[in-house]
Amino acid sequence: MKAFAIALLFILTFPLMGFCEIKEEIFKNGLKLILIKDNSSPVATFQVWYKVGAINEPEGKSGISHLLEHLMFRGSKNYPGNVFSKIIQSQGGVDNAFTTKDYTVYYQKLTPSKLDISINLESDRMENLLLQREDFELEKKIVLEERRQRYEDNPESLIIEEVIGTAFKVHPYRRPVIGWTEDIQSITFEDIKQYYHKYYCPDNAFIIVAGDINDDIIEKIREKFEKIPSCKDISESKKLYEPKQYGERRLILKKQTYLPMLVMVYKVPAYPKIDSLSLEILSTILGEGKSSRLFRKLVNEKALVVDIETSNSPLSRDGFLFFIVASIRDKQKVEEVEKIIREEIEKIKSELPSEKEIEKAKNQVEASFLFSQDSVFGQALILGRFEIISSWKMIEKYKQEIMKISGNDLVEVAKKYLNEDNLTVGILLPK
Repeated sequence: MKAFAIALLFILTFPLMGFCEIKEEIFKNGLKLILIKDNSSPVATFQVWYKVGAINEPEGKSGISHLLEHLMFRGSKNYPGNVFSKIIQSQGGVDNAFTTKDYTVYYQKLTPSKLDISINLESDRMENLLLQREDFELEKKIVLEERRQRYEDNPESLIIEEVIGTAFKVHPYRRPVIGWTEDIQSITFEDIKQYYHKYYCPDNAFIIVAGDINDDIIEKIREKFEKIPSCKDISESKKLYEPKQYGERRLILKKQTYLPMLVMVYKVPAYPKIDSLSLEILSTILGEGKSSRLFRKLVNEKALVVDIETSNSPLSRDGFLFFIVASIRDKQKVEEVEKIIREEIEKIKSELPSEKEIEKAKNQVEASFLFSQDSVFGQALILGRFEIISSWKMIEKYKQEIMKISGNDLVEVAKKYLNEDNLTVGILLPK
């Protein structure tokens, strides 16, 4: 068990939406508590973040994080049965959870006076989850059906999954969060129990409480959570590795679909590497919004695609992918669309974007960052994502650094990452 001589209390006034007071405390068992005091509206959210996702899963057991998320709603020692959501709903609140490649989050939205309920429920299932074999078998069937509906029967999702799996040979990011069918089927009851006891413990988690709250909630949380034992075997560091790519990779998927789809991805770094921020601005210029270069060229001018967008994921635990995704009107035009996209990328490499275009992109990134925090729930999510990669205190540095990006930075990252030897292309064609 990890020992902390004294709990650390850190207080910082930090501008999220307006001015919120943020408090941080680390309990003796390693659990971190982050409070966001926002008295602008009488609402609150309670979130428990576990630092476990698809990236942590053992080989051949993809989807186990997501399956455990389902089982976390099946009851604990003091709240047996499928009652978690019913209790929250009876108090006028809502609850849910989600699993990603990097983490798993459980949350409730309640009035501040009802937060004791969240504290009791979450502390009990962190320590005393009632894993029953019949619940496990049922939830496994549910997840397999979810997998079928969301991927096997959804060509647009399936092509993205296939491209990611082709882009990465070794790195755990190649695995889908929901898991591959054969892997889900192979997960045993013992696998789930071991996974829960290994990763669902205080020093592999943190709590965020945001909203119209007072300091007295700290002691309430301490009383319930600080006595939970720390992790026993979480200390091993899993080396994240992907061999160098030599040459472009391509795949074609034929399924029943209305429109062909072109997916182009490049491996890119994550924050705090500065290149990730340049790529964020570059993504905005190339394909985020109707005024972006690719949208104007391929939708407005050429009328070759129905929609096109780019995306980057700087807030990942490790480097992920820069996406360009286009829904194409005619399957005979796929090659032409790809050619135009490549031309626009080469243009970025040889011509500095104008200061006006760069400034506009920075404003869009900043606005998106702010709009994601338009509620106490959104504020908590943003803080949590930064805490996962390092610390929530990096937010201000992130904003400052992204505003320093220059045209030369964009040209350099385009040359460095958006090249054929770093490219994987997937094409979805109507069957």
